[in-house]
Amino acid sequence: MDARALLKQWGLRPSKGLGQNFVVNQVVIERIVAAAELTPDDIVLEIGAGLGALTGQIARAAGRVIAVELDERLLPVLRSVLSGCDNVTLIQGDILALDPAALIGDAGAGYKIVANLPYYITSAVLRHLLEASLKPRWMILTVQREVAERIVAKPGQMSLLAVSVQFYGQPRLLFRIKPGSFYPSPGVESAVVRVELYPAPPVDVESTEAFFRVVRAGFSQRRKQLRNTLAAGLRQQPGEVATRLEKVGVDPRRRAQTLSLQEWARVTHALGGRSDEKGG
Repeated sequence: MDARALLKQWGLRPSKGLGQNFVVNQVVIERIVAAAELTPDDIVLEIGAGLGALTGQIARAAGRVIAVELDERLLPVLRSVLSGCDNVTLIQGDILALDPAALIGDAGAGYKIVANLPYYITSAVLRHLLEASLKPRWMILTVQREVAERIVAKPGQMSLLAVSVQFYGQPRLLFRIKPGSFYPSPGVESAVVRVELYPAPPVDVESTEAFFRVVRAGFSQRRKQLRNTLAAGLRQQPGEVATRLEKVGVDPRRRAQTLSLQEWARVTHALGGRSDEKGG
């Protein structure tokens, strides 16, 4: 599909404000669809339908596609491009304001997500999807390469994003995409990540809310030691925090990016994720 010609035909230009970069390389499109391992039994939630090139390819392999597009200007284009795809439902809206369970319906257990996410909204969308009541079986994400590398990071390079994704699923960076595979070409490389969600988190925590309260506190000041970031974020005494960390085998002088998921679970057990208003 010639994206430039299609946009010109409809009198449209890509929106910089929405971070629009449409995948136009057919080989890349086929690799993304292959990564989803689609069957006629699959229900796919596509986020960022764009000009429909990827949507049409997904529709040929899956049983049902719910394609969400924020830009209402593109809806007439999508209806035209996908006119022969009876198994596609187009939704105009912001995925952050939509409940996957309401979109997918009761038959959607084990559905898959295929998404092309602009940099500015990647973290928010992932959090929304991972915390949803109806979670997907797996997600195929096209994101900025730097974001992809953060998602699959190991202890030593961890971030709040990495911990958040790896708590819910196992991410794998599948392949990189050159800027020329998009129109317009972004200034950076992209990458495709597959996240296979766990039936249950790989670490034992009493409360997911408490776990992430502790993790957020730990990453609030990345360059500082855990005893200080956790004390400030949870409003507890640094000395007490240090003692509790040592009891679960975590050096209080370490920094948040060095901890594994299992260590964060131990820290959560030690600190409870509770705030102490009397702490300093």
